[in-house]
Amino acid sequence: MIYFISDAHLGSRVIADKRKHEQHLTAWLDFVKTDATAIYMLGDMFDFWFEYKTTAPKGYVRFLGKIAELADKGIEIHFFTGNHDIWTFGYLENEIGLKVHRTSEVIKIGNKNFYLAHGDLEHDESRSFRFMTSIFHNKTAQKLFAFLPANWGQEFGYRWSEHNRRRENEEENAFKGEDGENIILFSKKYAETHPEIDYFIYGHRHILVDILIFEKKRVIILGDFISLFTYGKFDGEDFMLEHFLP
Repeated sequence: MIYFISDAHLGSRVIADKRKHEQHLTAWLDFVKTDATAIYMLGDMFDFWFEYKTTAPKGYVRFLGKIAELADKGIEIHFFTGNHDIWTFGYLENEIGLKVHRTSEVIKIGNKNFYLAHGDLEHDESRSFRFMTSIFHNKTAQKLFAFLPANWGQEFGYRWSEHNRRRENEEENAFKGEDGENIILFSKKYAETHPEIDYFIYGHRHILVDILIFEKKRVIILGDFISLFTYGKFDGEDFMLEHFLP
């Protein structure tokens, strides 16, 4: 079985009980490890993640320990960076055993072709977002940020994330319809020139979407693991969306 999950935002300051939230995520990993051959984490598993040269972010020990355990057992753990957890520079790969993907990828699973991405770049085409993204991915900017003391950098990251989350309202997060969701519009355009794609799987939007385009291709937004506690699974033939409620 192949599993897909996104947007846990571990450590977020808008989550009341961070310990309980992390424990629920590790419980899900225990639940799926019985038949999982691979797990795809499609971004924003951490609310903020920045690795310093000799220092990894504090916390998440239950989550990191559990995915290291699964990786040691031979389960492939794929981690697609999101817009909150871009800055991994080797720790998650070398110490935990994740396979890190920094861009969208087309991956063949069984006899199906999957377009996998966090979804931020497919969703937001504004100049301001593209400008900020270019800074976040800029190696010089990353090196300059690394000069900040770790506690300052962490405080900045979590405050920035909290500010963004609190200013978003329910209307902005609501499903905008097939013709109003940029992710769906992008998928349709991409599918026109890449007819081999069977599934487009995204995170980022924190909404649960499963829609058919061009009669046989599915666009799926996984929801989140903050309030919806949703995930996807693929058995080699069919893709299903499930809930793992507390």
